[in-house]
Amino acid sequence: MITTNPFSELSEFVPSIAMQVYVVVMMILVILGTLFDIIHKKNVKYFFENAKKAKKQATKTLGAGEKASIVLKTVASEILTTSELGAGKRRISHLLGMYGTIIFWVTSVIMIFCYSTPNVLTPSILPLLWHSGAIMTCFGGYWFWFFLRVDVTAEANPWYRLIQADLFVLSLVITTTFALIWSFVQSANISGWDTLFLVLFVLSNVVLFGGVYWSKFAHMFYKPGAAIQKNLAEADGSRDNLPAPSNKPKQFGLGIKRESPKHY
Repeated sequence: MITTNPFSELSEFVPSIAMQVYVVVMMILVILGTLFDIIHKKNVKYFFENAKKAKKQATKTLGAGEKASIVLKTVASEILTTSELGAGKRRISHLLGMYGTIIFWVTSVIMIFCYSTPNVLTPSILPLLWHSGAIMTCFGGYWFWFFLRVDVTAEANPWYRLIQADLFVLSLVITTTFALIWSFVQSANISGWDTLFLVLFVLSNVVLFGGVYWSKFAHMFYKPGAAIQKNLAEADGSRDNLPAPSNKPKQFGLGIKRESPKHY
């Protein structure tokens, strides 16, 4: 199973071109969902306005070499290794999910477009990476969902409490779970079940890629830019020129000032 290309076996019943068209449609859904997200939430407009404002407040002019160094350092530290999460379990689960997903998606595209016909031999490393990526994604995703997402002491939220932001991680782990089960039942020639889990795999992908506008999928594209802008602002001093905090009394609850305790 783990060294078998499931898309090659599927091509005996589903034409390779149909699988390739499906992948292209999923990519288009991601692009459209991200564009709608940009237009509606105006994240990119806010990003550029914030960058323009920061440039005016800068106390130091950065050269091209300094900017390139900061960008490379940010990519290596905060994006590729998510150092901002510290050295705890949350970072490990995030890295497992992130790199597992990348491996799973990349090998899916390669196998579908290059090795999805029965007469073309698939290098064993590709299905091995595909299954490994799916397992990494499931492990990181379920670990996060059941053990790290819930802060019982602070929030008392059970694992089954769902909000809109959970759509991405849930659809992602469900998709990779269905992919693994489909691959297993197909390699085991369990008739009927292979069709069922193939359909579930296809539908869960539609939810994952078609739900970009409603999930946190698009944040994958915003986060690197925000991290780079933050580090550039810290380097040129514009981040230090934020307005001073207000000295007004703090308010609690429904905007009611909290009185100092009275002692009798």
